[in-house]
Amino acid sequence: MKKKLIAALLSAAMVVSAVPVFASDAAADDAAADTATESTTESPLKGKKIAYIMYMSSATIFQMWSDSFTATAEKLGMEASTFFCNDNADTWKSTIEQCAQGGYDGLMVSHGGQEYAYDFLSGILEQYPDLKIVTFDTPFKDANGETAKIDGVTQFFQQDAGFAESLVQAILDMYPEKTEAGEPVNILQVQQGAGYNSPFDRRQTGYEPFETDGKIKTVERIAPIDDQNATSSMRDVTAATLQKYSADEIDGIWCCYDAYAQGVYQALREANSDIPMVSVDICNEDIQFMQEGKNWKACATTNWTSNGEFACRVLALEMADQYDDIAAASCYYEDPGAWMEIPSVIVTQEMVTSKDGINIENLAEVAGEDYSDTSWMPTCDWMEATLGH
Repeated sequence: MKKKLIAALLSAAMVVSAVPVFASDAAADDAAADTATESTTESPLKGKKIAYIMYMSSATIFQMWSDSFTATAEKLGMEASTFFCNDNADTWKSTIEQCAQGGYDGLMVSHGGQEYAYDFLSGILEQYPDLKIVTFDTPFKDANGETAKIDGVTQFFQQDAGFAESLVQAILDMYPEKTEAGEPVNILQVQQGAGYNSPFDRRQTGYEPFETDGKIKTVERIAPIDDQNATSSMRDVTAATLQKYSADEIDGIWCCYDAYAQGVYQALREANSDIPMVSVDICNEDIQFMQEGKNWKACATTNWTSNGEFACRVLALEMADQYDDIAAASCYYEDPGAWMEIPSVIVTQEMVTSKDGINIENLAEVAGEDYSDTSWMPTCDWMEATLGH
């Protein structure tokens, strides 16, 4: 009897002692699962420090970019700063150097010159190999003037050729009788010469096929004489050019840049001309001119709020060493490994006059679904969990 009791007690003890063992294993598995879930849904970049460094001076569109870049960074647990360099290459370079020296983990740098950006940024990364850099509108040319790449640096641009194509098409659409008859539409082109800057060159690439195909005839190419006072200079150049042609010799005016377009518009109004015009880029003044319902018919642009978020996403994925997720985005030019392009949209006079009070900051209310679409942006599990998409 005593032996049976001892055996029963030992058996019970084994059962009791076995329960915590299995419970402990289950808890460990649950904890591991929770940790795995957290690792894929929490930002791995908490506490990191990044900066947006813009070559140009502050403007509404660049402030929209900065605000979005900063807001996205904060959602991902990072600290973000913004620096405007007032169109000064030395300031741009020194700001990048100071940020690298100051322990920044990632830099989003914008509008660096193709004649120095490649060598300069390559040198920075040799000195600070853990630093991550993303560039916007900053082409890389080597010592031989050939397009170059820097390993680990993602480049992106606006869809400049697409801007040009859509604006030429907008003018063609104004003259269906000519296009159906196979007659070229006569365009006064506002554009700088080759090599002035890379965005303008890429816009020319989108414009030229329409000439080659005989769909348009470029009556003349004009540009400001004084770059420091581009708008007023463009007004004077346009006024002088209009005097050389009769009203039916120019069907439309295509402008490579809205600062130039503002001068063109002023000249057209002073001449009481009905010639329609279109332009790349957009700002509040452009919208106000379009809202007058006169010559300015359309602008090709991107969503500058989306641009800031996109820039931060790409930089964050670089910092997390998730280059495959960047490559999976749907906005590469030609093929992954070349460069990325932000999709372009057309904003028309009809859009900005369809509702009172429209400006650059609330343009999404009237600019259509494409303007607000963000499905093309790169993402990953933890980014979707933090940012919502």
